[in-house]
Amino acid sequence: MSHHGRFFRVSTAGESHCKGVGCIIDGVPPQLELTEEDIQTQLTRRRPGQSEFTTKRDEADKVTIMSGTEKGVTLGTPINLFVANKDQRPGDYGEMSQVPRPSHADFTYQEKYGVRASSGGGRSSARETIGRVAAGAIAEKWLRLRFGVEVVAWVSGVGEVEMAASAEETGRTVTRAQVDETFVRCPDAAARARMGQAIEEARDAADSVGGVVSCVCRGVPSGWGEPCFDKLEALLAHAMLSIPATKGFEVGSGFAGTRLRGHVHNDAFVARADGSLGTATNNSGGIQGGISNGENIVFRVAFKPPATIGQAQATVDFAGAPTELAAKGRHDPCVVPRAVPIVETMAALVLADAAMAQLARQACILPRAALPAMDKVESEVNGKQAPSSATTQNGTGDEPASKRPRKA
Repeated sequence: MSHHGRFFRVSTAGESHCKGVGCIIDGVPPQLELTEEDIQTQLTRRRPGQSEFTTKRDEADKVTIMSGTEKGVTLGTPINLFVANKDQRPGDYGEMSQVPRPSHADFTYQEKYGVRASSGGGRSSARETIGRVAAGAIAEKWLRLRFGVEVVAWVSGVGEVEMAASAEETGRTVTRAQVDETFVRCPDAAARARMGQAIEEARDAADSVGGVVSCVCRGVPSGWGEPCFDKLEALLAHAMLSIPATKGFEVGSGFAGTRLRGHVHNDAFVARADGSLGTATNNSGGIQGGISNGENIVFRVAFKPPATIGQAQATVDFAGAPTELAAKGRHDPCVVPRAVPIVETMAALVLADAAMAQLARQACILPRAALPAMDKVESEVNGKQAPSSATTQNGTGDEPASKRPRKA
């Protein structure tokens, strides 16, 4: 389906070579200052034609807010965002209308619907992600202002080239400014030079190459995520694997964690200076039991080599007749540099929805004075004498924030 989220709900629309693409967002809180400039930064980072490493399709991807704001402030009503397609060349896809591209969605869309957008891939095109990025940019702003959450992604691998530092280590300090120093979007100078070379070699051979995007979400409070089927890592995996060309997702130690023993992999709890609990290591990637624990959320997303390549490939047409396909048109030799803002904004959409779910739950909790039984429960759990409801610390009966793990 073309919808994402329950509280912060996004519906996207548009194909690669139609008049435009966009989205409708339900659930953006009212009174949030919002202009096109707040959204445009991420769209510009995603847009084609940025460098020699991307498709040559020349689109400015200028966004227009069609509804949901007045005088630069959100109204709490649905926000409609639109981006026009201006550099369409459907004629480039004439031959491919009869020949399904190997490993592309041409065949499966035809099988599912009995018809497809033969120019550019339609909804399976990366241009579909414009609506996601635009909506996610709004989610990012709200998360930053409401909770201080920061999301940063970077290219950590291209083909056989990988950064030496782990995602956990890099994620502690990496900034978007460091990521955007070059169009490869890798903060490691030595690795990005070799990554750029790998992309150039694939491009010059009319071929393509895959890669990995790593991401860190800093400042996420504990308590976000829902057991059992809406665990936070499950929601992130669903969001990331819905991005075109993705083939893998791992959080924290991921698959490498399977090679460790429990006593090495376990994240021991420690007391922070403010009295809250933290962990000495972060193999969990900031999520335990499907719920954020207050540490950095760290994950990685694998992207396959783009399917549309200029190199001739032996295949068959839709009728089953043997043929050779050398794709024409303008295509990315590697998608990961442009995927960085897509990963960031999809993470923001997941976190915004999870945050609103937690805020809704907290709003329903009765004042502590109305729950005297909780004093007894806590005394049994903590081994302390239950305080009377008249002596609760902050009027609600809650422990001071300094005595509890960081929460929303």
